[in-house]
Amino acid sequence: MSLYCHLFWILFLTFFVSCSNNDNSVLVPTENNQNIRYLALGDSYTIGQSVCETCRFPEQLKRQLEITLNANVTLKIIAQTGWTTATLINEIVVENPSNDQDLVTLLIGVNNQYQNQPFAVYEQQFPELLNSAIFLAKGNKNRVIVVSIPDYAFSPFGQSGNNPGIISTEIDQYNAFAANHCQQNGVAFVNITDITREGIQNTDLVASDGLHPSELAYAKFVERILPQAKLILED
Repeated sequence: MSLYCHLFWILFLTFFVSCSNNDNSVLVPTENNQNIRYLALGDSYTIGQSVCETCRFPEQLKRQLEITLNANVTLKIIAQTGWTTATLINEIVVENPSNDQDLVTLLIGVNNQYQNQPFAVYEQQFPELLNSAIFLAKGNKNRVIVVSIPDYAFSPFGQSGNNPGIISTEIDQYNAFAANHCQQNGVAFVNITDITREGIQNTDLVASDGLHPSELAYAKFVERILPQAKLILED
């Protein structure tokens, strides 16, 4: 073999080995994303009446969890406008969701108040719904977040009535019961009611129907819910 050929093969082999050592893409396995199952239970405030599907708070929370936790989030919503605690209890039975949820949110009660139902109904049925939420969250109370009821008195619709102050007083009663029950049972409770009470001063917080929260309001809800949800899912 000539000197030139000998030098050529030395240089070729040196280049090949160097490239092989520097290309680690095939040697480093890609880490799988976390898979999260999220169930949102509620009424119009959960289904997002009068906002787009991706604007409602469960969808916004899902997106934020996917970004911050590098996760794949599967979202199921059991909620409709007008549902009371009794309706939600029945619909959970009908839907029969799996009890392996990594995260469950519960926001319910405004229609009990709006329909002037006896407060005793909520006192009986909210704990039942919370127990269902815990069962669906793998039986783990630490995987459940209860969200406070918004105050629709601070919307054009609420202000059009005779006594918006009574609405606020009754919403406070519902939220106080839910918050106390959650505290006694070690369940996370996130207060977002004060955000909705800025609806008269900041009309951008109210949806086009003049009653429900807007996409912006739901984004503010998520700012408060997200830290608690991350604690749950990172534990």
